[in-house]
Amino acid sequence: MTGRIRYVNPLQGTDSVFEFSTGNTLPLVSRPFGMASWCPQTTSDGERWIFHPSDRWFYGLRLTHQPSPWISDYGRLALMPTTGPLRPAPRDRASSFIPDEMVIEPSYLRVDLLRSQTTLELAPTTRCAVLRLSFRDRDEPRLVLAPFPGESSVRIDGRRISGYTRSNNGGVPDNFAQYFVLELDCDIDDFGVFGPDFTTRSAETETGEQVGCYAGLALPESGVVNVRIGTSFISVEQALLNVATEIGDTDFDSVRAAAETDWEDQLGRIEVEDDDETKLATFYTCLYRTFLFPHTWHEYDSAGLQVHFSPGNGKIVPGPMYCDVGFWDVFRTSLPLYSVLMPDLLGEMIQGWVNFYRESGALPRWLSPGERHAMPGTLIDVVIADAYAKGIDNFDVALAYQALRGHAFADRPGTPDYLRRGYLPHDKYGESVSNTLDYLYGDFSISELARRLGHGDDAQTLSQRAGNYALLFDSSIGFMRGRNDDGSWQQPFDSLRWGDPFCEGSVWQCGWAVPYDIRGLAGLMGGADALVGRLDELMTMPATFKVGSYGYEIHEMSEMAAGGLGQFAISNQPSFHIPFMYAALGRPDRTQYWVRRTLAHSFSAEPDGLPGDEDNGSLAAWYVWGALGLYPLCPGVPEYVFGSPLFRRVTVHLPGDRELVIEADVPEHSYWSEVSVNGVAHDRLVLSHADVMAGGTVHFTMSAEPVARAYSADQLPYSLS
Repeated sequence: MTGRIRYVNPLQGTDSVFEFSTGNTLPLVSRPFGMASWCPQTTSDGERWIFHPSDRWFYGLRLTHQPSPWISDYGRLALMPTTGPLRPAPRDRASSFIPDEMVIEPSYLRVDLLRSQTTLELAPTTRCAVLRLSFRDRDEPRLVLAPFPGESSVRIDGRRISGYTRSNNGGVPDNFAQYFVLELDCDIDDFGVFGPDFTTRSAETETGEQVGCYAGLALPESGVVNVRIGTSFISVEQALLNVATEIGDTDFDSVRAAAETDWEDQLGRIEVEDDDETKLATFYTCLYRTFLFPHTWHEYDSAGLQVHFSPGNGKIVPGPMYCDVGFWDVFRTSLPLYSVLMPDLLGEMIQGWVNFYRESGALPRWLSPGERHAMPGTLIDVVIADAYAKGIDNFDVALAYQALRGHAFADRPGTPDYLRRGYLPHDKYGESVSNTLDYLYGDFSISELARRLGHGDDAQTLSQRAGNYALLFDSSIGFMRGRNDDGSWQQPFDSLRWGDPFCEGSVWQCGWAVPYDIRGLAGLMGGADALVGRLDELMTMPATFKVGSYGYEIHEMSEMAAGGLGQFAISNQPSFHIPFMYAALGRPDRTQYWVRRTLAHSFSAEPDGLPGDEDNGSLAAWYVWGALGLYPLCPGVPEYVFGSPLFRRVTVHLPGDRELVIEADVPEHSYWSEVSVNGVAHDRLVLSHADVMAGGTVHFTMSAEPVARAYSADQLPYSLS
């Protein structure tokens, strides 16, 4: 293994448990944005937390689509080679393995199963995979296919195993199924099925609750069996077509090489030059994680056209679809990164989500694979507006605007009260402040899109409405606060209390969600210096908390308290923009200090290398942005705030064979004294998206000490006020 892929450690963030997250990730082997992902399953029940790096038993190779243990999995099944007496139950079929000898790369998995003396290897395509089983023990070798709770069906026909599973945890229509086909290159000399009690019986086909099967293998002299695996959400026939299209007659090593090349191409979109291989490992591991989600959900029919099973209406319809994505998480970091690295693909993703609106009547909030109704706001508003502001328009813009206008004027939960009062009343709605601030950010974003599309009245109405965050600011305490329907404030108020009007935080984490008007927020607090002082307090005060309306210590509290950054919970999305707020207030030196400290203190490529839930690339992408020295402080506004570049030289390979080179003359220093763009001094604290996409060289003259300087309003990041 050479190139950038050698720096990637898929084990990053896997040292997680229910009570404490260091990523809550899985070591996924797949293609970038692949429909099918594969993971070693090392727990017996196979629910939610299915892998841990300290486990010593292997229960099967898992086909997984799980975006988060909190959302859980669907369309899942386990494949397990065994020898000796037939015992298909998880604990009976399991084998020990040596974790340090297991090889997990983005494009390849190998594990030696000690009990059966079998080596299992896998190489992925987008919707399929090739499995290679090398049996050293020839005593009753077989392959066990074990589904999970839910209806399933299996059929054994010659050298082929096919079927489906309806195993899921929500977000699917009634006719959902994960179809599969396994094609073996050896004869099957014994076969049968089993149900949820794992009692085996001879049969070629069966349908029922949690039906699995086993296939005894007539081993060739080499002891090596190759299995071509196809998956589909449409049909077994489509799974076969996917195998023919993506694998064909290609052998295992060629599939593995193609997968490695695919990952090299993706990781090579950002070329880092630095002597510190530890930092390179963290960077490229985080970059790998930004390219895992969302999952591609469309397939190609016999004419080569995109089709997908719709999680919105349960029909087979044309066009793209992307699932396993929560917009509350990813609108802040990973999707803006795609707008730079792969704008056409981002446009196709958005078309998929517009297709979901066409098929279901609503834009998605959290798809896995259908709507899961999780997290505050309707922040796909920001995603679509941000893309269009950056010139990305390869989606049905008119239909997208129709859907967004519905959000602004009719479709969100609580809209009548929101329009009447200007906020969601605390005594009528949960997480009222978090939801209101996210609605308002959505309205600001829709107003920007409306302005660009020539809908002047909508633009004016929504831009004015976006200022309603002031209605939730209590000047007597200097904080956002829940407000009741009669205008009175939520009582009592405690800045350390989590929950109530806030989502997964207290006011310290959730009270700053106005990235489109930070100077306006400062004005409510008495000016920029007052807000800078409050941010300083936030970053340095003790990380204490009260469980509040949650009633017990949720893992986000634990991670914030252990984070070593005061009340700044880099572990969770509402805090992501907080250190960059300083730059919007004319204090870029404070941004530089806290971003650098966070990058060094909170991230690594190790199994405990993330400060909280990774959430579909959003946390990993925060690291990528931080290392580049840029940050999308306000998606919806096409500009990036300067931070502090981590590396000596980075080349971002842009569409159209353009390159953006970011240089730091002394990257060991956290501060910079000057920024130049193409050799010309740059006095603004932001770089426009147009300047980024034009390419060129951004040079930072670094400094060991903070540099004090006054900035005029037009040099600062955008603020509505």
